[in-house]
Amino acid sequence: MADDFDPATVPIRNAATVMLVRDAADGEPGVEVFMLRRTGSASFGAGMYVFPGGKVDDADHAVELEPFCRGLDDAAASDQLGVESGGLAYWVASIRECFEEAGILLAERRDGTALSIRDDDRHGVHAGTLSMVDLCRRDDLVLDLSTTQYVDHWITPVGERRRFDTRFFVTEAPEGQDGLHDDKETVASSWVRPRAALEMHEAGHLMMMPPTIKNLRWLDGFATADDVVAAGRAITDPGTTLPKVRTDEEGAIVGISLPGDADYDSL
Repeated sequence: MADDFDPATVPIRNAATVMLVRDAADGEPGVEVFMLRRTGSASFGAGMYVFPGGKVDDADHAVELEPFCRGLDDAAASDQLGVESGGLAYWVASIRECFEEAGILLAERRDGTALSIRDDDRHGVHAGTLSMVDLCRRDDLVLDLSTTQYVDHWITPVGERRRFDTRFFVTEAPEGQDGLHDDKETVASSWVRPRAALEMHEAGHLMMMPPTIKNLRWLDGFATADDVVAAGRAITDPGTTLPKVRTDEEGAIVGISLPGDADYDSL
């Protein structure tokens, strides 16, 4: 670790991640979750398999979005997250990031007609040339936030050069939207059973971070996507996980300790 690096000065950025689930395609009981592999040049989580997500942008806080949101307002969202205000932006960010990274739009037309998804819109939202407000206004979209459940909360440990305060959400993927990586921030994607993803990680084929592993373990065992969303709705206080870094004598990070590990309290 460089001598001029002060871990205490690293800003903590708010972030949102969404687990998209669907009933297993083979017809057997169980669910699949959509996962992406981050590019090897990414500044955070390079090469890791992750769920769609990213930092909460200023635009996600736009008050103009509230008329296009259904099932949740800022007061209720903030109460769920335990913040004074601005909670709705996390749900909006999860929808925006899902559209940008996976090409899946968690929205409906207000008049009930079929949703039209355009690659140009996806790229425009990602580039910042098209806001979610403008997209909703143009196509008269409704974001049904009641179907997206807040289920977990992790904060990147002190010592990392990039830190995030990340809220994890779960929702059922819309029918007819299969998802695809963007070939920019993400370079591969697939629907996978949680157990299979965990086994591939243990075999060294998939690199994953602790929050991803923990949430895959939570998803494993559910029979249907409806069961997952119902279980998520029943979670009222997911708690906060703050890992700690293990370092060598030179200060380089060599591992992560989680609450419950033998050395956690001593780090």
